[in-house]
Amino acid sequence: MKEIKELKIGDNAPLFSLRDQKGGLVSLADYKGKKNVVLFFYPGDMTPGCTMQLCAVRDDVTKFSKKDTVVFGINHGDEESHSRFVKKHSFPFPLLVDVGKKISEKYGAIRKYFNIKTIRRSVIAIDKEGIVVFLKRGMPKNADILKALT
Repeated sequence: MKEIKELKIGDNAPLFSLRDQKGGLVSLADYKGKKNVVLFFYPGDMTPGCTMQLCAVRDDVTKFSKKDTVVFGINHGDEESHSRFVKKHSFPFPLLVDVGKKISEKYGAIRKYFNIKTIRRSVIAIDKEGIVVFLKRGMPKNADILKALT
């Protein structure tokens, strides 16, 4: 079995292309040289902790925009679940569908319990050159994430 290297600050962010809640394709490569990207890996749509975290991001989205940054939520929920979550809480950013949790795994946002892979709440900020500049597990403050972005 191939060992996955733990992602750390200073690493090149793994490339990905995922569908959002509307079925549109989002590719990290499209932002290189143009925008910073912040990825919020979260366990589930409509759960209390995830709702609290993503609503806080929603409330600070202008601060992220001022830092030339786009924000994405990512988990294994399907387009329909993500659409309901976005609509209910008026999220101004897309939620990406990570079928099979493959991208979550590349970013170290997976925990295994008895061979069941679950999403590990993680926040990763990537600069315009594709380098990881912030990486925290759990729910870091938006202010701390924003400080890492130039």
